[in-house]
Amino acid sequence: MQTLREFTRKTKRGNILKIVREHYLRDDIGCGSDLCKYCFQNEVYQLTSKHEIASSLFKFPHYLVLDTNVVLDQIDVLEEDVLHNVIVLTTVLNEVKHKSSSIYKRFNEIIHDRTRNFYVFVNEHHKDTYADRDPGETANDRNDRAIRMATKWYDTHLETSQTSKEFERSGRANTRVVLLTDDAGNRAKAEAEGILVASATDYVKSLEEFPLLVDKLSHKTFDNEKQALPQYPAHLSMKQVLEGLRLKKLLQGAFQASRENYLEGSVNVETYEKGILIQGRECLNRAVDGDLVAVELLPESEWSAPSEIVLEEKNVYADDVPSEERAEEEKDMLQQVQQAAAATSAERTPTGRIVGIVRRKWRQYCGILQPSLIEDTNRHIFVPADRKIPRIRIETRQAAKLQNQRIIVTIDTWPRNSRYPLGHFVRSLGPLGDMATENEVILLEHDVPHCKFSEEVLSFLPKMPWSITSEDYAKRVDLRDLFICSVDPPGCTDIDDALHCRELPNGNYEVGVHIADVSHFIRPGNALDQEAAARGTTVYLVGKRIDMVPELLSSNLCSLVGGVERFAFSCIWEVDKEANVINKRFHKSVIKSKRAMTYEEAQVLIDDATQQNEIAKSLRQLNRLAKILKKRRMDNGALVLASPEIRFQVDSETHEPLEVEAKQMRETNSMVEEFMLLANITVAEHIAAEFTECAVLRRHPKPPPTNFDPLVKAARYQGFQVDIESGLVLSHSLDKCVKEDNPYFNTMIRILTTRCMMQAVYFISGSLQKEEFFHYGLAAPIYTHFTSPIRRYSDIMVHRLLAASIGADSTYAQLLERKSNEELCHNLNYRHKMAQYAGRASVGLNTHLFFRGKEEDEEAYVLFVRKNALQVLIPKYGLEGTLYLKTDKEGKDGVERTKSEIIFTFNEEDHTQRCGNVVFHSFDPVTVRLSLDSSNVQHEKLVFRLVKPYIKGFSVEPSADADNPPTKKTKKDVKKKN
Repeated sequence: MQTLREFTRKTKRGNILKIVREHYLRDDIGCGSDLCKYCFQNEVYQLTSKHEIASSLFKFPHYLVLDTNVVLDQIDVLEEDVLHNVIVLTTVLNEVKHKSSSIYKRFNEIIHDRTRNFYVFVNEHHKDTYADRDPGETANDRNDRAIRMATKWYDTHLETSQTSKEFERSGRANTRVVLLTDDAGNRAKAEAEGILVASATDYVKSLEEFPLLVDKLSHKTFDNEKQALPQYPAHLSMKQVLEGLRLKKLLQGAFQASRENYLEGSVNVETYEKGILIQGRECLNRAVDGDLVAVELLPESEWSAPSEIVLEEKNVYADDVPSEERAEEEKDMLQQVQQAAAATSAERTPTGRIVGIVRRKWRQYCGILQPSLIEDTNRHIFVPADRKIPRIRIETRQAAKLQNQRIIVTIDTWPRNSRYPLGHFVRSLGPLGDMATENEVILLEHDVPHCKFSEEVLSFLPKMPWSITSEDYAKRVDLRDLFICSVDPPGCTDIDDALHCRELPNGNYEVGVHIADVSHFIRPGNALDQEAAARGTTVYLVGKRIDMVPELLSSNLCSLVGGVERFAFSCIWEVDKEANVINKRFHKSVIKSKRAMTYEEAQVLIDDATQQNEIAKSLRQLNRLAKILKKRRMDNGALVLASPEIRFQVDSETHEPLEVEAKQMRETNSMVEEFMLLANITVAEHIAAEFTECAVLRRHPKPPPTNFDPLVKAARYQGFQVDIESGLVLSHSLDKCVKEDNPYFNTMIRILTTRCMMQAVYFISGSLQKEEFFHYGLAAPIYTHFTSPIRRYSDIMVHRLLAASIGADSTYAQLLERKSNEELCHNLNYRHKMAQYAGRASVGLNTHLFFRGKEEDEEAYVLFVRKNALQVLIPKYGLEGTLYLKTDKEGKDGVERTKSEIIFTFNEEDHTQRCGNVVFHSFDPVTVRLSLDSSNVQHEKLVFRLVKPYIKGFSVEPSADADNPPTKKTKKDVKKKN
């Protein structure tokens, strides 16, 4: 059966276009119920009578039909294994897909879980349930009518199968069909049409066997909430926002909340380099970090400057404080912010207020529950782990159970009359302080995809046992006889790259970089490829790795382990003795690595002159050539930057850190780095020439001059002139920053330089001019990532482009499609940034665990001198922290100081702090005592206290056992504790 769907569309020129589409209707679509005697049934996803749920609203067996708003708002309820026998209409499924891709994905996972009995009914193509759109009817009203029509049909259809004498003799009650909708208008129409209907909230509350399910309900408002006075200005409507943006009266940008000051934030707007400053709770107007907002610029006379003070909200239950007292407190807080801003030497910046929300970017948040001070209440405050997120009010009956747990909460709404947003409890992650729980928090807070790979993804992996076939050998260059080896960090199992070097008859050298051929196993467009693209990168935490691709590939079939034949993508050069490239070639190959080594093992082999085997000779030549390549790069203006990095020795049983130390860099680290850089540059030049519009490249923008201000000032105070005109002169300036009495000085200068840099990003060649391809840090005109396809999806994209260019693999439409590749690059940049942040958070967590219950005195250097603190760096651990010189009434460094005679004076001219005869400059050596402050269970922090130079009444007082160094935490100690 066929029906015609007609609609009109207005073209750009103003013409009216009539469009007619055929829509086929069928009479053989099954209802999916085991009660039905008429329909052909699909046995896999049928509705059964085995899962009857007891509801005080509907005291008889029933199936559920969900409205779109129920799926969108109550997905957390649906994910619980409580509701069964649910009819999912294609009308609803399509609406959910259109409105939220993330919820659609989660809902699909429920549907495909066979134990849940969620049955998809194709109502849009069933002859009895298809609803044509009436003249003047909105699309939303038509969809609501289609949902009611399908619910009514189901109820009537099942009734005919339950009127037989056989069914009556069974004594079973009739199964009915209930519509769940939170749309009051739709509910009223359903009741008028004789349909059984309820709101999601009423239905969940009627499930007396599952009382805790109520905690997961999404709330637009809380029951019995007092109609309090508005605490925030009203947001403009979307129509008013769009009109304001069109007339340029308003500006649009992403809101960034301050981590240090709850009354401050900024909005990144394209036309303003530093963004627009927002100060005060009313001006912040319910924006949450990440939201896309509309901003109204204040008159220039009202502009302010960032306050640079730490301000935390003291009164957690501010809603219960009388409004006058609360208003006075807010006024005092705002005055603090504005006074601090006025006291800064920084120029005032554009300042505004948020007047509307264009798009919310709410997600699930990790944190802890702050139980209410009021007894016998279900309303509590949730404190997020991320300081940039406001506290959230939730209702839960499990407060006592959740008190020492890490939990997940999501925001539902933020009405004007509520100081905090309203949300609901999603799930508990585990006990506070537990390593697995804290790692889960890090992954969730940094939006790292870490769920298990789905069966669909795993289905695209090679079937084991896997082996290389004769056809594979015929298509590839056989390099198994070469003395190829890999050099990686200790414990590395995902080995991406291997090297070889051999002398040629003409006296030149053949150098090869061999990269795991991951693109052979991951074919474009399948589920495995889509999952790898979504993850973007492998994430490394301390003692834990979250793979971009399944372990069968990352640690087995793709990993270039020693003594095993593997597929590779080889980049081979002929170079002379001065490392000048004579020619190059690329090909897919089969290699057999002769040895997989650590950096230390490779260094020992190079340094041991008695070792004269082929691998040793190859490594020595590679090391010699790498030094020439590095010098050439430095001469061209490449920067040698530094960042404090540490590594942990982790207990294999408890996963707690046993030892922490700064990472060591050897010649072999630099050797591998140089040839990886050469390979990346060589491949970038090739693919950019072959694919001028769609090559995947990586650029590092030159920082604006203002970024270098802290570096230039810090160096000037030490008597050095840092020239930032170009990368080359900056590199030469950094080389001259050497102090004989401070061997760590040059490293600290380079750490400061690293802080001035912009983020390197992926981009598509056709989107920028060639002059913008430049990689500032490497001083390379063009660059890409080719050498780590096991852990970076960008490298897989580059492999596919390179393979297509040399005829080693076929091309495909999306590979050459600029827009889709730009979207992929955008995701890769985001994932790469989040992976870096997650790694740093993991280091921070393990550092806290290492110092828990112990104190250590360590040599340190002053990195920055601030108005009320010294930023210090401990080279031994690569740790950086703050030594506060002034304190608030709580004692910011965890120690109550009441000795008012200790006064530090900050000199803005030379950025020094003076106390009596003691003066602190940047880069001065100091001794500090490290300990862990655990008073805030959610935000533990390392405390730095001054030991030397000694300032009476401020420094740590010498004790009788001061000369006895604190004991280290050993494996034995950890086991004793457990």
